[in-house]
Amino acid sequence: MLHLRGTVLPDGGTDLYVDDAGRVSAEPLAGAEVVDAPFILPGLVDAHCHVGIAAGGTPADLAECEEQAVTERGAGALLLRDCGSPTDTTPLRGRVDLPEIIRAARHLARPKRYIPGLSIDLDDPALLPDAVAEQAAAGDGWVKLVGDWIDRGMGADADLTPLWPDEVLKAAIDAAHAAGARVTAHVFGTEALHGLIGAGIDCIEHGTGLTDELIAEMAARGTALVPTLINVDTFPGIADKAGKYPAYAEHMRELHRTARDTVGRAIDAGVAVFAGTDAGGGIRHGWIADEVEALRQAGHPDPVGAASWTARSWLGRPGLEPGAPADLVVYREDPRRTPAVLRDPALVLLRGRRY
Repeated sequence: MLHLRGTVLPDGGTDLYVDDAGRVSAEPLAGAEVVDAPFILPGLVDAHCHVGIAAGGTPADLAECEEQAVTERGAGALLLRDCGSPTDTTPLRGRVDLPEIIRAARHLARPKRYIPGLSIDLDDPALLPDAVAEQAAAGDGWVKLVGDWIDRGMGADADLTPLWPDEVLKAAIDAAHAAGARVTAHVFGTEALHGLIGAGIDCIEHGTGLTDELIAEMAARGTALVPTLINVDTFPGIADKAGKYPAYAEHMRELHRTARDTVGRAIDAGVAVFAGTDAGGGIRHGWIADEVEALRQAGHPDPVGAASWTARSWLGRPGLEPGAPADLVVYREDPRRTPAVLRDPALVLLRGRRY
């Protein structure tokens, strides 16, 4: 049993008790070990990562998936929304020493319209509703679509274009909702966003092409945004390697240039914005603190909450209420006032076990 002596965020309560089952206790526990815990947060959330994609964008084996999850744990990220993985990580489910992974199963894309080897590629877009239903059954309440990607078939004029007709998107998202799952989509440009948001999608990943009109529609519909700003910072490098496709390269540079302003406008309009790193492949795991800082720079009024208590509520997971698993992170200073401390947890407690 533990008595964490400190301030519990976000509400500012003092002290927190953990029982011998690893859960938050509603009452003080006599004889509990006293631990100095200046600022106590619900475990951090990486709301967009990929446990199962190795460096270079190739599938990871299960041992590497475990290493990725352990790295996230060390950074205080104790709840992970996996936004598409070629590796089935269900064998890691229920491990008391690993963060919970909310899986979106496999990306759904079209042939030659995503990173090779990562997605299920549908020859006919009309197959999407059935494929969505299958991935809804395989995942943990989320399905991931590739909404746009470069179309190299356009030659030198190649640029980001949508993968799916609007009417197919509506049927696919309806199929997911009927199965009790939510849908999100990778989208960089603007064109694909109209059909996705209009079809009732639950979340947009990246969203660098959002316009004021689309932002207003997202706010009205309650569509969330996970902008993955530290991944967007790789856009200039992507553009530099795309010399054969000058229109695409210039488009990616422009999306990068305006990304933080776009996120700021979404926040101002009332869109719910959450922290996700896009870890896996080109982004290393364990960088949630960097994404929180990027959101702060973009004008998020509560970037720590976007990676903790607010994100947990959005994903249907508890904070630090009595009876909840004691998944928490302790910092020496209040991270809302000193964001840099997020990079240096004083204590990580996962289901009541210390790390």
